[in-house]
Amino acid sequence: MHYGEIKKCDIANGEGVRVSLFVSGCTHHCPGCFNQDTWDFSYGKEYTDETEQEIIEALSPDYINGLSLLGGEPFEPQNQQVLVQLLRKVREQYPQKTIWCYSGYLFDRELLSESRARCEYTDEMLSMIDILVDGRFVEKLKDIRLVFRGSSNQRIIDVKKSLNNGEVILWEPKVRRGV
Repeated sequence: MHYGEIKKCDIANGEGVRVSLFVSGCTHHCPGCFNQDTWDFSYGKEYTDETEQEIIEALSPDYINGLSLLGGEPFEPQNQQVLVQLLRKVREQYPQKTIWCYSGYLFDRELLSESRARCEYTDEMLSMIDILVDGRFVEKLKDIRLVFRGSSNQRIIDVKKSLNNGEVILWEPKVRRGV
């Protein structure tokens, strides 16, 4: 697997301050995609054991809320094989931190059902993800007022609640009270 970038202090791709990994490779090719370079599976740098260690170490500060996976497409089968190993380590070392994932694949229709995205790693990967932002980016539905998503068709799904209830449960942000 290759990756385009690691952001170690990201506040745009999930709740709180996050470490974000932008993987390479995407077959969706959404018009207006903000990260077209990552469509190429060979774009960027090769993901190595050292890369994984860099991510694990970047997650260690208390102010880091968790890990976000973006792309490219994390749920391309060849990316899942590598990412599931990373997620296992993150869950083991940082069980209190959240894992967000952005995918053009639909949770209920493509990740839980037969599709080109499903492989032997999909269910395990989903079991370790807290929040999934799903759906392809649709340029005509782009809305810069949306939080944590690019177009209004995309959903922010609480994966654990959805898997437990057998239906899609949307994520509810924590309400912060003013001081």
